[in-house]
Amino acid sequence: MSTKATVKEYMTREVQTVSPSNTVADVARRIAESDGHNGFPVCEGRKVEGFVTARDILLADDDEPIETVMATDLVVAHPEMDINDAARVILRSGIQKLPVVDDAGNLVGIISNTDVIRSQIERATPEKVGKLMRTLEQIHGITVHQERRKITISGLIPTQARVYADELEGRKYELVRGLAEPLVVIDNNGTMLLADGHHRALAADSIDMDEMDAYVIVIDDPVELGMQRTAEKEGLRSIDDIDIVDYARHPLVESTRRLQ
Repeated sequence: MSTKATVKEYMTREVQTVSPSNTVADVARRIAESDGHNGFPVCEGRKVEGFVTARDILLADDDEPIETVMATDLVVAHPEMDINDAARVILRSGIQKLPVVDDAGNLVGIISNTDVIRSQIERATPEKVGKLMRTLEQIHGITVHQERRKITISGLIPTQARVYADELEGRKYELVRGLAEPLVVIDNNGTMLLADGHHRALAADSIDMDEMDAYVIVIDDPVELGMQRTAEKEGLRSIDDIDIVDYARHPLVESTRRLQ
């Protein structure tokens, strides 16, 4: 796996744009009706001419064309740009989104601060996966390989009996904003063991997500795993069997409060 992640691996390719001839009223309506957009690249065909934000149109007349209020001195990224370089630009400039253009100046995507954060999270995850793969091979004398795929949450067997309510809320927040790292799952002859990501899996289930992205460690020659035996002994057959612990309601916390 290459250690150099590029903008094209994390950018959004389907980008909503507006035309220079659109009016302020047109763009204001688009922003109001969109799901979280506060601005758009301004394009003539595929060529990027500028960028317009809600702030740019705040005091402008409704019938004014966007080309008169848009920003034209743009910072853009190239699809082959190192994601760390894009992160530095976003951090230092305060820009939330960078248009991504090819050598001809055509818009090919957009990279946001959220995409940059996600790239850093996902690049950390393979370290966990590699360590777990080596551990499985050493303990059981087996060979394994890694795949990246979508996993059905309802088919997972947990290996952790409890999660914590406060962390669960944090994982929901990340999922809604596209920031959650992939799960780590062990495929032992079709038995899908959730090795890492119990809070994320439960959070996804609670917001009706059926599938999640996962690093899957496939055991080449199926073997009985200790974590699988432990899960069976604890009665863990699906994520529904995981207890959610809320320490805000823990009896010792309540006793402490009464003493104050």
